[in-house]
Amino acid sequence: MHMTNQQPIHSKFTYKSSAEDVVKGIDLTGKVAMVTGGYSGVGLETVKALSSAGATVIVPARRMDIAQEAVTNIARVEVGTLDLMDPASIDTYAGNFLRSNRPLHILINNAGIMYPPLQRDSRGHESQFSTNHLGHFQLTARLLPALKKAEGARIIAVSSRAQREGGIIWNDVDFAHTAYNPRLAYAQSKTANSLFAVELDRLAKSCGIRAFAVHPGLVPTTGIGRYSGNSRGNGLNIINTFNLLRIRNFITAAKAGFKRADYDYYKTIAQGASTQTWAATSPELNGKGGVFLEDNNMAAAVPADSTSRFGVRPWAIDKEQAKRLWTLSEEMTGVTFEF
Repeated sequence: MHMTNQQPIHSKFTYKSSAEDVVKGIDLTGKVAMVTGGYSGVGLETVKALSSAGATVIVPARRMDIAQEAVTNIARVEVGTLDLMDPASIDTYAGNFLRSNRPLHILINNAGIMYPPLQRDSRGHESQFSTNHLGHFQLTARLLPALKKAEGARIIAVSSRAQREGGIIWNDVDFAHTAYNPRLAYAQSKTANSLFAVELDRLAKSCGIRAFAVHPGLVPTTGIGRYSGNSRGNGLNIINTFNLLRIRNFITAAKAGFKRADYDYYKTIAQGASTQTWAATSPELNGKGGVFLEDNNMAAAVPADSTSRFGVRPWAIDKEQAKRLWTLSEEMTGVTFEF
């Protein structure tokens, strides 16, 4: 396998840092950012942090009414309609943005779905792969002229710890011939996010564009897992409602044999938004790209059989698989990038 240069750096931030922490002292005045799904959970927190640093933030949303209400009190936020499972919607949305003739300095492909029942888009592609990967692949391609115009853009693919659970199912990406497994489909889509960043960075860095994949951390207070049918839901909801994450982390750490009460497992929304905000703004990452980030640092590359909760698996940063996925994505979407 051909790996990326994937090793931790001496970041001044940790898993405890919030999105607000990582933008302190950073001036984004005059910069334009876009955060898909930026109207709930870690996406909304990211929008707040970028806005607080002076950026204009564009929020593409499937549910306009909810999005507008969510961002009402945040400065310099614009909301528009986008459905990542609808290719025509993506083209219309991107076309509208390009007509504004603005550069796009930051693109955070944050929107995602997790563990839904089997659904397909109009082309027949499985919904998690379609929403989490293909939709963002097409959106990024269409926005490329604005990203080039920024002369130093960053693109963030929001991946997940789920990349450790499996790679691309090359012989049946859409579960056309095998029984649908929502967990494996989710893991595949999140591995795809990581591989997208690897190949995008390789192809786009000559245009001044760098790409990163990010694991936000486990943030139990977001709604992304609403389809998961978690049988422990009521107990988790009580903990989430009172935000007793330190107690929950202490219990989880004890079960796992760790002694630390601040064991890095569950995060607040503010902590969950920090790594993608750091990826989008930090000078610590100048000159870097095509790597997987977690806990406000570059993740360690770990072996395929690692039992660690942390680190990125070989199939999620393999350069050859990244090229293969790129070609497949072009075929599945009919979209090419004009570098």
